[in-house]
Amino acid sequence: MHHITLDSQTDFDGWRKAARTLALNDVKPSDVSWRVADDDDEPELFEPTAPPLEPPQGTFNVPARFVELAEVAILHRNPERFALLYRLLWRLRTHHDLLELATDPDVAEITAMAKSVRRDEHKMHVFVRFREIGREQKSHFVAWFEPEHHIVELAAPFFARRFADMPWSILTPDLCAHWDGHVVSFTPGVSRSEAPSADRLDEIWRRDYASIFNPARLTVKTRNLQEGSMIKPAVKRAERDATEPYQAPKRPEPPMVRRRVQDDIETLREEAADCRACPLYKNATQTVFGEGRQTARIMLVGEQPGDKEDLAGKPFVGPAGQMLDRALEEAGIDRRTVYVTNAVKHFKFVPRGKVRLHQKPNTPEIKACRQWYERELAAIKPDLVVAMGATAAQSVFGKITPINKNRGHPIDLADGTRALVTVHPSYLLRLPDADAKAREYRRFVQDLKIAAGVLRKSAHAA
Repeated sequence: MHHITLDSQTDFDGWRKAARTLALNDVKPSDVSWRVADDDDEPELFEPTAPPLEPPQGTFNVPARFVELAEVAILHRNPERFALLYRLLWRLRTHHDLLELATDPDVAEITAMAKSVRRDEHKMHVFVRFREIGREQKSHFVAWFEPEHHIVELAAPFFARRFADMPWSILTPDLCAHWDGHVVSFTPGVSRSEAPSADRLDEIWRRDYASIFNPARLTVKTRNLQEGSMIKPAVKRAERDATEPYQAPKRPEPPMVRRRVQDDIETLREEAADCRACPLYKNATQTVFGEGRQTARIMLVGEQPGDKEDLAGKPFVGPAGQMLDRALEEAGIDRRTVYVTNAVKHFKFVPRGKVRLHQKPNTPEIKACRQWYERELAAIKPDLVVAMGATAAQSVFGKITPINKNRGHPIDLADGTRALVTVHPSYLLRLPDADAKAREYRRFVQDLKIAAGVLRKSAHAA
């Protein structure tokens, strides 16, 4: 019997090297036992041990799909996974198309294990909740999670991309992951008692979870969720609603009434929270929907959320938002009276150390998100839409629209709405020359004064 000891539960490189040596020495799967160095079970003291293997000579090929499958399946918690993978490798040497047989017991089991690992990875992405320890410059964000499988190393890069600008630690019983703004590191696992206690962020997470809870997605295994205490009452509410006496559907309401219900801003915001129309949702923290009065007569459309907006979930709260607030005040427009939104509702960025750098949305992403702008427009029914930046102009006009060529005067849209084109406030922040920045800021304020003038004329005509 050949006894193979791997360095860790996720030692794929060690398994791959050992499996290759075993296969090239024609060692049958039944003649191999696998264990991990930190396992409690040791080989029997008097169990026969085969002589050392010869250094491998030659090579053999397996489908690339097997390597991809094995890299994920080896993270499963099934203790027989190493033996199962070697048995599949052994069979692939003489049956190269074995993975195409989905009904084969070994293929089916490995595939199911890989799917289970991916589900657990997704659950970690969704349910990890950071708590802030300390304040300001000394703050650190800590989370506790109990994975079903050995997925910490697999899932950690996702958090490094999404929360690149904050130091964090994810504590689990198996392994702990840490991010210092530059590199992800790992330390041994800890017990639940060593995780941080509840703090001021808990109430926020509970409130948000209650608003998105879907009983149709409920599974029996809820022990790992911080939201577990909320699930039972949420299920009861769902059961109560499901047992309400059936009422026959009413005749369709008049179109205007139906559109008003359908285009309610709060309803749109809830729908947009689950938007998957383009890939930007994968790395963004959340959907950043519009904000303001539904009766607003001016609708300001920006390009996309920034870093601060992505974390806060509200539009124009960062440096560009402060620039916009100052310009609106100088133009005589109270921000509280306008509706502010973005053409694209998810933050598009590339990580660079501790910061996340903006990336310009492309045309498919703008088109995918335009449905939300159109429904916001139908709900608000403003007198004037102000498109700030090229991305916003493309969304408002439905085509690429140059800024300088079209700014400075209202433009009538096909649906009767009037639009005004100007620069985005972040453009002013990027100008390196102080004189140019001052000059362009005055032009921006002048554009907003034109918007204020259109608003006054509209009010006078009414």
